[in-house]
Amino acid sequence: MRGKESSKQVEKRVIVVLVDDQPNVLARVSSLIGRRNYNIHTLTATETDMPGITRITAVVSGNEYEMHQIVSQLEKLENVRQVDEIERGSGLYRELLLVKVAADKVNRGDIRDIADIYRAKIIDLSPQSMILELTGSSNKIDVFLDVLSCYEILQVCRTGTTGIERDKINNYDANLKKER
Repeated sequence: MRGKESSKQVEKRVIVVLVDDQPNVLARVSSLIGRRNYNIHTLTATETDMPGITRITAVVSGNEYEMHQIVSQLEKLENVRQVDEIERGSGLYRELLLVKVAADKVNRGDIRDIADIYRAKIIDLSPQSMILELTGSSNKIDVFLDVLSCYEILQVCRTGTTGIERDKINNYDANLKKER
């Protein structure tokens, strides 16, 4: 059955995992996904408004069947409280970029103009470089980096995608708060 199901459309999907804030939980989550030969495009982990709960957001490639398998396996892990896939089109996704670009008197104005067009912030300036901050979709960040590629990019730091569902009350948040 896996062979038949695997032939269906493979696309990037966003999975949110709420876990107990314990050592090695992130490693167990990423290991489970990787062991099954699924590619993790981005992986972020952050505190939540619930003490002791961490939110892990993973962007992985897979079809419907594969996502069901990942979710089912994640739900079996110790310290996992809730697993959900953010349905395509119902979520808002963002990524943070910090990029250091070589900048001197000659090109600094051009780089600033590009930053303004993309609504990036200049967060540091030195005689030899600028550090820019941009928040947006992965696509926006990719295009921004592509436009900057004609300048000397010294360093890039991306957070990976995080996401939240819109127009849906997530019962897991309320249920976890009751458990606490």
